[in-house]
Amino acid sequence: MHVIHIRIIVDDDDSKIWSLYDAGPRSIRCPLIFLPPVSGTADVFFQQILALTGWGYRVIALQYPVYWDHLEFCDGFRKLLDHLQLDKVHLFGASLGGFLAQKFAEYTHKSPRVHSLILCNAFMDPMMADAIDFMVDRIHLLQFHGTKYAAIDPSVVSAEELEVQKSRLSLSQEEP
Repeated sequence: MHVIHIRIIVDDDDSKIWSLYDAGPRSIRCPLIFLPPVSGTADVFFQQILALTGWGYRVIALQYPVYWDHLEFCDGFRKLLDHLQLDKVHLFGASLGGFLAQKFAEYTHKSPRVHSLILCNAFMDPMMADAIDFMVDRIHLLQFHGTKYAAIDPSVVSAEELEVQKSRLSLSQEEP
C-alpha cells in the first residue's frame, strides 16, 4: 500500500496548511474523506486507511487548519477539493469533523459536492433543529414507499408521532 502525506495551502493566508494522507487508487474520483474530531489529527484514521485501501477504496484523512467560523472552513475545504480535482466525495466526520461535514454539505447544496455523509458522535447546528420535525415526518413517509401504505396521509404520520410522544411522556411519569 502506498500512502502519500501531503501538505497543501489553498488560502491566501500561508499559515493555513491542510495536511492529509491520500491512499488507494488515484483513479477513484469520489474518495472517502475522514474529518477528525477537534482532539484528533489525520493519523487517528490510520487503521481505517489500512483496511479500506486493502479493499480497493481511495481514502483521504485530513487535518484541517484553524478556521474561526464554519463558512471560512467550507470555503477552504471547497478550495482543497478543487485543488485535488475532486468533484464529489464521501465524508466521514467524527465530532467536530461531523459538524463541519454537515456544514459543508449544506454550504454546497446548490452544487452538491457531498455524495454521502457518515457521522460519528457528531453534533448539529441548533438552527437545524427547527427542521427536525419536518424530517421525522418525511422519514416516516419514506418507510412506506413501495408498500400498500405509500399513499398514507402526512397528517396520519404526525398523529402517529404525537401518540409516540404521549406514550413516552406517560411512561416517564410512571417511573418513581
